[in-house]
Amino acid sequence: MQRLTLVPRLMPAVRRGEKTSTIRWQEGVIVPGLLRLENRQDAADAVTVWVTHVETLRLSEVAARLGKAAEWPDAWLLAGMREHYPAICLSSEVQLIHHLTPAQTEAKRAGR
Repeated sequence: MQRLTLVPRLMPAVRRGEKTSTIRWQEGVIVPGLLRLENRQDAADAVTVWVTHVETLRLSEVAARLGKAAEWPDAWLLAGMREHYPAICLSSEVQLIHHLTPAQTEAKRAGR
């Protein structure tokens, strides 16, 4: 199964179904299908989601694509991404990974 790590503060939002995408840079290819999202500080704290599609676009395009341009100005998004990827810039090509919620994933796996 594919696997990615998340910072601990994001795990509750994924569990509640509020976070259904993640942005990655130079971490390898993720494809549609099952994905295990693990707490970066505790791999036992994990959820499984279904990746629906993956887009490759510039970091500067991500906020608009997600309908969050007003909430995520370029400087704010860049600062947040640089916490994890110090060399990233707004022109960097990133993967925008879209996924179902854990509940939707469970239903899909159960054939509902």
